[in-house]
Amino acid sequence: MSYVDGFVAAVPTASKEAYRQHAAAAAEVFKEFGALSVVECWGDEVPDGEVTSFPMAVKCREDETVCFSWILWPSREVHDEAIPKIMSDPRLQPGANPMPFDGKRMIFGGFEILVDA
Repeated sequence: MSYVDGFVAAVPTASKEAYRQHAAAAAEVFKEFGALSVVECWGDEVPDGEVTSFPMAVKCREDETVCFSWILWPSREVHDEAIPKIMSDPRLQPGANPMPFDGKRMIFGGFEILVDA
């Protein structure tokens, strides 16, 4: 069964191109280690909520945009084998590919797919 990593982050709006470049470079590494696809989305219509919302979850500031991303894996096993290799890959180290956003405010998780229509 396929497996998904999901991410939400607040990215400085002025850093959109830097984020795109960062994400494209990271996507190459993820795919090299077995990811089927990597999707990065720049927020276009992401409303504030009354109780909770994407902007609230990542403490999005006025000069930031919410980004929503996911990585599709063929299985949890492939994911679990790949992640330690990806995290130690020199191409993704802060000096080589620094995150153009505050990673402490990023939320993420791994998900088992229930419906894929």
